[in-house]
Amino acid sequence: MTDTVEPTLEGLTAELNAEITDMEAERLHRKQRLAGGLRTLGRLRLAEGVAGHVTVRDPEFPDRFWVNPFGLNFKHMTVSDLICVDHTGEVVIGDQPVNAAAFAIHSELHKARPDVMAAAHCHSMYGRTFSSLGKPLKMITQDATAFYNDVALCNEGSGAVVLDTAVGRAMGEALGDKKCLIHQNHGLITTGGSVDAAIWWFVALERCCQSQLLAEAAGEPIEIPENLCIDGHRQQGSDAAGWFQFQPFWAELMREEPDFLN
Repeated sequence: MTDTVEPTLEGLTAELNAEITDMEAERLHRKQRLAGGLRTLGRLRLAEGVAGHVTVRDPEFPDRFWVNPFGLNFKHMTVSDLICVDHTGEVVIGDQPVNAAAFAIHSELHKARPDVMAAAHCHSMYGRTFSSLGKPLKMITQDATAFYNDVALCNEGSGAVVLDTAVGRAMGEALGDKKCLIHQNHGLITTGGSVDAAIWWFVALERCCQSQLLAEAAGEPIEIPENLCIDGHRQQGSDAAGWFQFQPFWAELMREEPDFLN
């Protein structure tokens, strides 16, 4: 990311953090971004079967979040499909069931991190494979530096279907103030101050896991010096940068599949 983009991201940060004046408009906005984010994950083949869930916090009721209903194809998601769930697991808006794992994980993540607006998780091929190694992401590419010191590890309940909120709580504690989590023998969870950022971090972290697996299969990759990692994270690791990176996906959806807005 060039220096000429940084002032734009500074302005974007202020815009994203602006005070909400119209709850209904903001709720619709978040639901539209959520439906678009889910379709993007589906189009990129990062979601398989019925596993996977993305949430966005309701702007008016912080103890509620909007999420995809259990069993619906990500590629077909629309705004009207989304359901609203509270932190007890009750569906308060919508008539479709909630994925029990989505509640166990996301309710605790949202509780642990009031600053997190959205969180994303899928059983993606490279993320789940990388998670089996129980080791951190290496800074071996420029793209990886967006995650420098920003990816947590958790092995609580590793390998089991996460249906216990105690495991979700441990995941939230392990996440700390970082934006991403690798849950051992399970996969990736990413967060953001917007749906756009959370989705982009998931896509980017999945690709970084793929890159490291390929590089280590071929040899011993050379890691980037710490000072350059720090600089790389400053340039491309912010929430605003994550939001910005998602916009080409959004533009593609708006051109090819605008029905998701309904």
